[in-house]
Amino acid sequence: MVPDAPDPREPQARRRVVIERVEPQIDCGRFPIKRVVGDWVLVKADIFADGHDSLGAALQHWDPAGQLSEVPMELVNNDRWMGRFQVQQLGRHKYRLEAWVDPFTTWRRGLAKKVEAGQDVAIDLKIGAQLIRQAGARASSADAALLARWAARLEGSPGGESEALIALALSDRLVQMMDAYPDRRFATASDKLEVAVDPARARCSAWYEMFPRSCSAGPGKQGTFRDCAERLPYVASMGFDVLYLPPIHPIGVTDRKGRNNNPVAGPDDVGSPWAIGSRLGGHKDIEPQLGTLEDFHDLLGKCREHGLDLAVDIAFQCSPDHPYATSHPEWFQQRPDGSIQYAENPPKKYQDIYPLNFASDRWAALWDELKSVVLFWAGQGVRIFRVDNPHTKPFAFWEWLLAEIKRDYPDAIFLSEAFTRPKVMYRLAKLGFTHSYTYFAWRSRKQELIEYLTELTTTELREFFRPHFWPNTPDILTQEMQAGGRPTFMARLVLAATLSANYGIYGPAFELCENRALVPGKEEYLDAEKYQIRQWNLAAPNSLKPLIARVNQARREHPALQKDENLTFHPIDNEYLIAYSKSTEDSSDMVLVVVNLDPSWKQSGWTSLSLPELGLQPEQTYRVRDLLTDAEYQWQGARNYVELDPHLIPAHIFHVRR
Repeated sequence: MVPDAPDPREPQARRRVVIERVEPQIDCGRFPIKRVVGDWVLVKADIFADGHDSLGAALQHWDPAGQLSEVPMELVNNDRWMGRFQVQQLGRHKYRLEAWVDPFTTWRRGLAKKVEAGQDVAIDLKIGAQLIRQAGARASSADAALLARWAARLEGSPGGESEALIALALSDRLVQMMDAYPDRRFATASDKLEVAVDPARARCSAWYEMFPRSCSAGPGKQGTFRDCAERLPYVASMGFDVLYLPPIHPIGVTDRKGRNNNPVAGPDDVGSPWAIGSRLGGHKDIEPQLGTLEDFHDLLGKCREHGLDLAVDIAFQCSPDHPYATSHPEWFQQRPDGSIQYAENPPKKYQDIYPLNFASDRWAALWDELKSVVLFWAGQGVRIFRVDNPHTKPFAFWEWLLAEIKRDYPDAIFLSEAFTRPKVMYRLAKLGFTHSYTYFAWRSRKQELIEYLTELTTTELREFFRPHFWPNTPDILTQEMQAGGRPTFMARLVLAATLSANYGIYGPAFELCENRALVPGKEEYLDAEKYQIRQWNLAAPNSLKPLIARVNQARREHPALQKDENLTFHPIDNEYLIAYSKSTEDSSDMVLVVVNLDPSWKQSGWTSLSLPELGLQPEQTYRVRDLLTDAEYQWQGARNYVELDPHLIPAHIFHVRR
């Protein structure tokens, strides 16, 4: 007799369970979500089937080595299920859901109802015995023997044993055993999703940007890596985690920019560090006036001694003098007259910079060379990279490059310096950038801040976009900071450092409240450090160094400030005052921040705290200690009075103690 041909409907015909709306996932699983080592991944999904049968569901997790672990999922309500797993290794993890119809639980639920109604359950016990015997066939030898004995008992005539058999059938021990060996032949599985797991530094960091050539103690003298190392105690004393250096490579001479972006440079002008490359080398070389590679290694080691990670700049662009311009002219855009196209952002011209042409016919060799640049610095011990203008290079390039680097250096961190359209910024984050610059510098009014932070911390963005707040950069001196002076610098510091777990400042310009603009109404600094060596009086009496140190100390000592997604805004009856809190998941640490956004006048108001968010009862008395001044107050209930003078300290960072 000829066997029947397989029915083409078989793969799906007997899979009754539906899995929908799996969260978290990005773009239907196209991109991974992000976590750091030690994080828990909470997964939710709609799981249901036809009819009224009970279901079983499991959350499966594969670590980067491919090791599989599995945890049961729980029904929350309305067919919404939940489970979670912890990520303990760097790299790419995978997860998926599997769900199935559970005949045993369905049977047990019906049996309990019949017993409660006083109905005869002799046949039901025999049905249960069949299910138990089937599970025994899937069990290990020891468990199989036990299940076989239980099945034999239920198959026998109840007689005077009916109560004992019912107790066995409804026992927790039998449930545990049956849950261990479910029938999953016709289980439904979701698609596999990914989690990109980064080092703990990716969750929380405080960056300090500094030009090493301005670290010399002598007026007008070129600073070196050794001078930079001498300044490390100063940086570390403010509590920063990361020291970021702009490009450290040889600077081009051709069309070098002079002071204040003058198109004509004088003989002593040092040029822009972003005009990379000269006869002395390119992206894998060091500007000789800064020192040698050995000096760089020494600086790297001294950073670690001071608890600092060293971040370097990756700027994929060249000066006209870069070796690439002569050895690989095909990597650049050729103009009709045969010259290479320099960078432009009309009406601005950047004659000292040649953009790379990623549409070149020799794109593959260009990609490989740029990858070798990052690998070179990773090989020197660098693990943190700030990437200049990534939005001007192809998305496909970054997806490939970041994956390649992460394969060899899974602890690498990349900060995307892309001040561009939101969707472009978000795409770069999805492609693998660890951190992202944001629009924080230009969000100054209360409602702007609330709306922006709500978007970053409560929408899908929280799964892949790690915001990095910078109140200033060498390119950005906002109108607000120009006009508001010292009070604005203080307020923006507190906002950046407490709203975001990752933040940075460009110093010493920031702590010395440098707010002189080249042209009124523009964001360029007068005497910008991008084009000249600056001497900074680090001992200036108006320095914000003590305040910065207190803010960073609060961040280090309070886990509540080391996350982004735990942010809650609280109403306060003054448009110039903004109030928000952060707390740990178990409410063991709670921090409440109030900031005066008015740089000119003292502002006061009454809070309207969301007490449940702070783990407090309506009439409960609690104490708040200001982490900036050590002042302590006793509060009660949601409404409490605050008053802030911007010329003293325009903010409270309260530790809430029940």
